Amino acid sequence: MTDPRSALARTPAGKLRGRGLGIPFDGVPGENNAITDVAGVAVGYTTLIDGDGALEIGRGPVRTGVTAILPRGRVELATPVFAGSHSLNGNGEMTGQLWIEEAGRMDGPIVLTNTFSCGLARDAILRWLVERYGSDLTAQCGLPVAAETFDGYLNDINGFHVTTADVFAALDAARGGALEEGSVGGGTGMICYDFKGGSGTASRAVDLDGCTCVVGVFVQANFGDRHQLTIAGVPVGRHLEGAARGDRKDGSIIAIVATDAPLLPHQLRRLAQRCGLGIARSGAIAAHGSGDIFLAFSTANAAAFTTSSLPRAAEFLPNERLDPLFEAVVQATDEAVIDTLIANETMIGRDGHVVPALPHGEVRRLLAGHGRLAE
Repeated sequence: MTDPRSALARTPAGKLRGRGLGIPFDGVPGENNAITDVAGVAVGYTTLIDGDGALEIGRGPVRTGVTAILPRGRVELATPVFAGSHSLNGNGEMTGQLWIEEAGRMDGPIVLTNTFSCGLARDAILRWLVERYGSDLTAQCGLPVAAETFDGYLNDINGFHVTTADVFAALDAARGGALEEGSVGGGTGMICYDFKGGSGTASRAVDLDGCTCVVGVFVQANFGDRHQLTIAGVPVGRHLEGAARGDRKDGSIIAIVATDAPLLPHQLRRLAQRCGLGIARSGAIAAHGSGDIFLAFSTANAAAFTTSSLPRAAEFLPNERLDPLFEAVVQATDEAVIDTLIANETMIGRDGHVVPALPHGEVRRLLAGHGRLAE
């Protein structure tokens, strides 16, 4: 059983995580069970919660935010990373994706937010780079990555409440270590399997012939119908009481994979593809209206991005060694999604819309009934 006081069991604010509830996830997590277990990766949030009652366009209620991910932190921000992406279902947006697929690299930060603020977030990244680092880095990072999921059931999305200052705040707040989960950052107003969803993360330590590599995943989860929800192989959603929402529920998910394993862009694209298998474990079907978009990057091979015009060397694992990394992506993606549900609370949003938290007691009862609680 996971130590109930550890970062594996609770977030820094004390919110219960899946392992703290006794869910028997596969694999060995990193120190914080977070994407930040990959050395150098930093994450920051801006969470916007304001107002209650009836919707007044432009005035709220506000239930949204911004998540910023810096692949090499602020000190090494100017050094690109090898990267690859995958769209499981394309009813969504991730800017900069075409250049990633063309060049096999990514420059600068990643920002996640709501659908109507994605363009602003993209532009704000460039403004932040200009103000913090100057024009040289901006020219290099001219096609930044911003991605979105839709939070309009709970949030006054037509009010465009995310500002450039909010994106700056998330980028400036980015740090390593243990992370908050649930209704924070870009995940603040999101819904997953008809329960309160949002931001989640997990990691795996992978032994590759005596060399340990880390795989970390961060998700912004906003997808799924209640009856699909499966935890540790148990179809809990079919047995949880309560009326399902009547609006569109096929939603979206953005998943970001980080690793320190030395991989080339085509191999990272293959890692990104495995996020689809991870979300399938909890019941996802990549519905017609869903934007399921995944990105993977490696912090290895920094020396391959020198300014020299001479040939450069890059290390990489042979393809036949990738299976443990594939498995780690699947495991960590599944756990990150479930953590968005566990580390959460009921939220009331616009027009009195209520999205309940996943009931911990009922989930434990159902898992215990199937012999699926960790000892």
